[in-house]
Amino acid sequence: MLKRTLLVAFTAAVLACQASPKPQQLVKGVSNIVPDERQALVVKEVVGLIENYNYKKIKLNDSISSLILDKYIKDLDPYKYYFLASDIKDFEQFRNSLDDDFRNGDLSAPFYIFNVYLKRYNEWLTYTLSQVKTKYDFTQDDAYVFDREKMPWISSVAELNDVWKKKVKYDLVNLKIAGTTPAKNVETLTKRYESLKSQAAKVNNQDVFQTIMDAFTETIDPHTNYFNPANAQQFNEDMARSFEGIGARLRQENDILKIEEIIPGGPAFKSKLLSAGDRIVGVAQGAGEFEDIIGWRIDNSVAKIKGPKGTKVRLKIIPVGRDLSSKPVIIELTRERIVMEDQSAKKSVKTIQSDGKSYKIGIIRVPAFYADFKAANAGDPNYKSTTRDVKLLIDTLKNKDKVDAIVMDLRANGGGSLVEAIDLTGLFIDKGPVVQVKDIKNSVEVSEDTNAGVAWSGPFGVMVDRLSASASEIFAGAIQDYGRGIIMGTQTYGKGTVQSSIDLNRLVNPSILQRIAALVSKDAKTTIKTVDGKNGAPVQLGQINLTMAKFYRVTGSSTQHKGVMPDIQFPSLYPLNKIGEDTEPSALPWDEVQRSNFKVVADLNPLKPELMKLHQARMANSLDYKTLEQDIADVKKREGEVSVTLNETKLKAERDSLEMKSLARINQLRVAKGLAPVKKGDKIKKEENFDFIEDESLQIMADLMRFTNPNKAELVKVKGGFN
Repeated sequence: MLKRTLLVAFTAAVLACQASPKPQQLVKGVSNIVPDERQALVVKEVVGLIENYNYKKIKLNDSISSLILDKYIKDLDPYKYYFLASDIKDFEQFRNSLDDDFRNGDLSAPFYIFNVYLKRYNEWLTYTLSQVKTKYDFTQDDAYVFDREKMPWISSVAELNDVWKKKVKYDLVNLKIAGTTPAKNVETLTKRYESLKSQAAKVNNQDVFQTIMDAFTETIDPHTNYFNPANAQQFNEDMARSFEGIGARLRQENDILKIEEIIPGGPAFKSKLLSAGDRIVGVAQGAGEFEDIIGWRIDNSVAKIKGPKGTKVRLKIIPVGRDLSSKPVIIELTRERIVMEDQSAKKSVKTIQSDGKSYKIGIIRVPAFYADFKAANAGDPNYKSTTRDVKLLIDTLKNKDKVDAIVMDLRANGGGSLVEAIDLTGLFIDKGPVVQVKDIKNSVEVSEDTNAGVAWSGPFGVMVDRLSASASEIFAGAIQDYGRGIIMGTQTYGKGTVQSSIDLNRLVNPSILQRIAALVSKDAKTTIKTVDGKNGAPVQLGQINLTMAKFYRVTGSSTQHKGVMPDIQFPSLYPLNKIGEDTEPSALPWDEVQRSNFKVVADLNPLKPELMKLHQARMANSLDYKTLEQDIADVKKREGEVSVTLNETKLKAERDSLEMKSLARINQLRVAKGLAPVKKGDKIKKEENFDFIEDESLQIMADLMRFTNPNKAELVKVKGGFN
């Protein structure tokens, strides 16, 4: 019903808004990038969606226009390296008009601002390239101010040149300290700046439009986001943890597309025809003609290589180790659906000793709450999802590994699917409410786990940190509220809002899309193609993730702003004053709804002081904990630094001091764990890395198991939660 309402509303809006955009102001000395008709349509639609369906129920006005302008300028030039004070004064003409412009589909102002930025950026590159061969005095006591955010805008080109010249000197002194020759340093830096210039020349109007829309939507709220077609595809692939293609990770190096990694199980892997380091110089669809992709943007090249499963793609390859002038090898691959296992839930098992007893604990690392909705809707019985993956891991931990407890590691898990958060919680509780959702009409709906039974009823813990957000907070909050397990770590991010993904193509009459396709095609002097590659089909408009609701814990408390407070807290590796929902100026406030009807699994509250007491006793004698606190203190000390010395001797001494200090701490920890010390430059083996937060969390779980032992039943009344 919502989709139908939106279709009617926005088809009418498109037909009604016929105001002609203002003429694009041109910037001399740069190839001006201009918006197209589809972008005009998208911005009008997004304005309508925000004003009518965003949770804030906000109307665009002059005040919001002013905020958008400030954010857009800051996004382009956060440290004031490029714009002059005169540019900023010029942009004031748009301060109170962006709201009306966006409503009319007029993007001339922000595109003009970007073209000014592009001009300044190119001037910077031209100037820095001219300064690379300058003979610098690295014994001077001058400094490079790398953070100019709180400083005034520079008023003259000469003053700006001085900033850029010091940036070149800083880059050169870094290379010099690394021990390479002056001639090599000049060559390295020249290539670096030329590469930046090459990338700048590939910026197109979709890139500019994405930047504009980021500033616009994030001014409204931090999590309402527009994705252009390419970014929308990437977002949905990340959510699905799968994509259709050849199964290779690619990167661009000096205008050449290079294979960085072959994904196990994919067509490239099974063919044994490709290797990491191979370069792709041409692509052909099936039996079609080859296209030379040297110098192309990486997203355009990747779009040619990806495609629907079952289709064929031919590649011209220069194998690793051969010169680019050598004859390419032609290979043919049939695309398949690739599952990104390395970004899916994984398990490990650790055995620890506590109070003379051995405990085997399973750790499940969940990087995100993902689900392949497309495959699920198509009836694929093996579709990818967090809950399905974790259920299989639990079965293995329980039946094969015979673990005594399980810990879910949600550190740096930024969330994802709300449905998956509910379903995953259902693996650890029998039945009942998991989360409450309040929509734009202030109606509250309770979302429940309706599947009887649990996958794991034993001792359970959850690890979180400041980067754990959204769906992670729903899960951790429900586990905490039910008394189902112990939450360990630091205060979470505090994202308590729900976004709905809206395909903008579904909101517009197809005939309008056809007309826009013709206009865009005419402007671009090319045929517009859809994702399926058919000529003359409607253009793709992208996707908006629109904040349309807030979620609340079963207790009625929102996680918005406050997040989830762990039962056992650790110092935060991330600065709480810089990362988190409460640092976002446009974030929604914290509030409450009524408590839902749920029954706790166990009353763990009497147990928590005992667990904390034992944790603190270990910390008082822990070298790991002391090192962690020192690292955090050092980071805080450096937070306020805005400049760096350009004196080679002083800079090297500072770097050496920091490196020696870090190396000493690492070796102190290694020796304490029975490992040999390492020297500067040595690579530490993966298996020799240690995770103190994880290790201590497992000790806390051992304490939990000792206290929930039947012999210790007086400490906590268990209601069937642990067995």
